[in-house]
Amino acid sequence: MNLKEYVSIARPTHWFKNAFMLPGILIAVSLSNTPITDCLTNIALSLISACLLSSANYVINEWLDSKCDFHHPFKKQRPIAQGKLKIKFVFLEYILLVTLGLAIAWRISQNFLVTSIILLIMGIVYNAKPLRLKEVVYLDVLSEAINNPIRLYLGWFSVINNPFPPSSLVLGYWMGGAFLMAIKRFAEYRSFDNQQTATLYRKSFNDYTEDKLLISAFFYALTSAFFIGVFLVKYRVELLLSLPCFALLFTWYLSLGFQKNSIAQNPEKLFGQKSFTLYVIFLSLLVIFLLKFNLPLLNWFLKNAFLSTQSS
Repeated sequence: MNLKEYVSIARPTHWFKNAFMLPGILIAVSLSNTPITDCLTNIALSLISACLLSSANYVINEWLDSKCDFHHPFKKQRPIAQGKLKIKFVFLEYILLVTLGLAIAWRISQNFLVTSIILLIMGIVYNAKPLRLKEVVYLDVLSEAINNPIRLYLGWFSVINNPFPPSSLVLGYWMGGAFLMAIKRFAEYRSFDNQQTATLYRKSFNDYTEDKLLISAFFYALTSAFFIGVFLVKYRVELLLSLPCFALLFTWYLSLGFQKNSIAQNPEKLFGQKSFTLYVIFLSLLVIFLLKFNLPLLNWFLKNAFLSTQSS
């Protein structure tokens, strides 16, 4: 038994996606005025739990996708697609990851545990028949993107158990994830020579076109900006200053989707793009600054601008 190949199907290189928990952590700390030092243990445990559970989803994904991956120019090299792994050991790996992940989630809080179970359920609904939403046009993007708000909830519940995060933030986060997934689908679709081969890999490609994917991505981006704007105005007006930077991030990611053999197909390799990575770090630091420090001048400007509009 080649242990390295069993580890590879858990995709530890994808663990960076759990960084989507960080906004939930930071916003929960900011809105609840909870000292972050009081919840460092829970945060560390929550990240470990999320990594284990996301790996469980990746294992079941590779298991159930092996026949389709055989038609992909790169994914056909995966161990399960080549028939190198024994299904009984793959299933054992899945059970082990689920058990460890949920055991740690139970240690954190009840809401964190429930959210963790939902993450696992979505992994099954997305990959397994009879639903297998990854084969349904548009639902494939929306159902995979819902992992983003789930991770937001996980980050939030690692700090506080109640109340829940604002719905405007959750919806904005979901639509932002849908934008990223739509661009990933767009890049994947363009990587195939013809639609017939693309459909053998992913059945939803039978109903997609490049135009449909781009138009849907545009809708997701606009909807995300709307809901996030609602959240910012209501809860943390200072963060409005970051919106142009987020707009640039979305635009930059869109441009990556147009590249040949686009890296958007493999988001785990984005950190190889140094300029993009540096920009993400800058944006993260900017958000942390705007969360922590009040800007009275901005509040004064918005208040007086509103009053001057009313008087005119």
